[in-house]
Amino acid sequence: MLRLHWSPLFDEPAPFAPDSVDFDRVCGMLLGLCIGDALGNTSEGMLPKHRFLAHGEIRDYLPNRYAEGKPVGLPSDDTQLAFWTLEHLTDHTALEPEALARLFASRQIFGIGGTVREFVRRSQAGLPWFEATVESAGNGALMRIAPVVVPHLRQAGSDFWADAALCGALTHNDFASISACVAFSGILGELLVAPQPPSPQWWIEAYVSRARSLEGETRYKPRGGALAGRYDGSLWRFIAERVPAALAMERDVLEACDEWYSGAYLLETVPSVLYVLSRHAHDPEEAIVRAVNDTKDNDTIAAIVGAAVGALHGEMALPKRWREGLLGRTSASDDGRIFQLLDATKSVFASGPTAI
Repeated sequence: MLRLHWSPLFDEPAPFAPDSVDFDRVCGMLLGLCIGDALGNTSEGMLPKHRFLAHGEIRDYLPNRYAEGKPVGLPSDDTQLAFWTLEHLTDHTALEPEALARLFASRQIFGIGGTVREFVRRSQAGLPWFEATVESAGNGALMRIAPVVVPHLRQAGSDFWADAALCGALTHNDFASISACVAFSGILGELLVAPQPPSPQWWIEAYVSRARSLEGETRYKPRGGALAGRYDGSLWRFIAERVPAALAMERDVLEACDEWYSGAYLLETVPSVLYVLSRHAHDPEEAIVRAVNDTKDNDTIAAIVGAAVGALHGEMALPKRWREGLLGRTSASDDGRIFQLLDATKSVFASGPTAI
């Protein structure tokens, strides 16, 4: 059973009309995810102050040992799982959870998190996906949710929301995780057709308005940071209370994200993503740079931020040096694979009512 509450949202259409989506925005969303991941994964998990001492401010790819020390963009699990999801959706033209579970369980995953590792173990033991999924409020489902938008670019119905819930629940069957996946999918859908950057308050309102009823009154506690021991409640309520307060105080990203620790737990990841976007979504480069430098789980937070600003501004708004520096891998040596998948996606879904 999926750990989420029913919401009237599931009867609503997707937040975009298919004939209004420009494929440049779709490419921007997916490449932004890859870029954020690649910029962050060479210093993932470091506290920002330690990262700065080691590297200064990171604004370009760092030398990578998996590319003979060259400063190029390579993937971690964020890019891999997102683009394998895209591959699945392109091949099947609809989400098939069992087939996607088998795909995840059959390939090497770089930097695999504990939840996905357990999911893979259960899948390889023969359990169906709905028994292999793990109750976890980690960010490993949210980081790969962006491609769920793609099949609905041909026909945007209410099943968009169900697919977002199923895609997230595949590995993380948790109230906060599933509600975050659904809420953020809705945000991405709106950004793909947004005429201009939204207001700082919009990000919080857009998230909370969808996540509240789906998550309900769950109980999560901060693991670290200044708020450890000072909160016990739902993710959506934490965001509704803490993110606007930080905005009102005009805190910079480093200070605000340090307060809630900015790690891989959704109570840390989601407020960090929304705060970066509230402050910097109008400038895609600066939004990704701040996510990379000012957070602890920086590759995943930057991947999610990158997907959002890419959807909002489009592929060409992402710095050329970042786009050209991506090797395009989804495994150890398949250079160019992400670009092949983007081309295949455009070809498959151009057959629908929208000329993407």
